[in-house]
Amino acid sequence: MQFKTSQRLLGSQPPTTSQQIGNNERSMAASIQKGKILAVIGDEDTVVGFMLGGIGQLNKARKPNYLIVDKNTTVTDIEEAFKDFCTRGDIAIILINQHVAEMIRYAVDQHTTSIPAVLEIPSKEMPYDPSKDSILNRARGLFNPDDF
Repeated sequence: MQFKTSQRLLGSQPPTTSQQIGNNERSMAASIQKGKILAVIGDEDTVVGFMLGGIGQLNKARKPNYLIVDKNTTVTDIEEAFKDFCTRGDIAIILINQHVAEMIRYAVDQHTTSIPAVLEIPSKEMPYDPSKDSILNRARGLFNPDDF
């Protein structure tokens, strides 16, 4: 009813789906401009792939938002990077290879805040195993399996 009144006054048409999507994209772009970024912890192929997609950045303290894990990377280094990413105010999502998350499972399981969200992803060499994903297991605990 409200739109019909404004339509008569302005002679305009209701917004199309593409206009609505455009508005959503602008609001998503506005939230991205607020400075929330992704962080990646993973093998070289994974991190480089995301960096080619444009996620590689340095913060004001010149700390990168990624960690490349190789055979020489210690568990302590991985855990420190994970905890650093969890406490940085500019990071909204942490992507971590699942096999790397297994190395610091205790730290990943202790992370309970929704931001930054921690998403376990597969790597080129290691497939994704849903039974090992702590976030997915927590989500399963919230719902009754009979509902699905």
